[in-house]
Amino acid sequence: MNLELAMTRTGPAGHPAVLELRQYTLRPGRREELIELFEREFIETQEETGMIILGQFRDLDDPDRFVWLRGFQNMETRREALSAFYGGPVWAAHGPQANDTMIDSDDVLLLRPLPADSGFVVPSPSERPQAGAAAPDRFVAATLWHFPPGRHDGTELIRHGLVPALNSTGPASLAVLTTETAHNTFPRLPVRTGENVAAVFTSYADENAHRRHLADVLAHPLVQDGILSDIERAQAAAPQSLRLAPTARSLIR
Repeated sequence: MNLELAMTRTGPAGHPAVLELRQYTLRPGRREELIELFEREFIETQEETGMIILGQFRDLDDPDRFVWLRGFQNMETRREALSAFYGGPVWAAHGPQANDTMIDSDDVLLLRPLPADSGFVVPSPSERPQAGAAAPDRFVAATLWHFPPGRHDGTELIRHGLVPALNSTGPASLAVLTTETAHNTFPRLPVRTGENVAAVFTSYADENAHRRHLADVLAHPLVQDGILSDIERAQAAAPQSLRLAPTARSLIR
């Protein structure tokens, strides 16, 4: 991808053009401590620098995993916002406590909507629950497919084959994303390189609704015609499925 294009490309109103999917491995028993700190100190203060904090989640398959998403207008505003936040007083005051809860914070994918209008629609900040609110009774599923670098056939199968089957049999996807290949403009925070990922996020009333949706997808004509087999042949590794519970102040729910 042309770096200048990636630096200046901006998503439509309400759609961040650049996103980070961050998956943290925490010290045993420290997840609730990090969530409380994050939702008290790190939401509005990050957004004041120009980023948007889209969602925070408990990983239902691992009590010591914290997953979150943030978005940016483009790669240059990402650099400016991260520089301001991580060089600022809030991170200086509370960053050491946050870092102390973590074993690893480098599992980070840099993503963009596929296509440009398929990213998360950002609600108004006034819709974010206040600190102390109860966590929503929602279930968010995210599936990440991994394809060989430089190949587009796998992501096209997801975009034009699987996503229409998903959207016609259940709730519309919250977002369809793929790897942003631009150079990391804030190397102080590493991201995974050499990736070619397609990611689909969907929200459900509960996990049973998710299971029913998957069963309906398997009966869809596109799936019956072999779209899943085509995706399997194109992929470089098995897909990763995330079962996520939104935290109290998550916008994505």
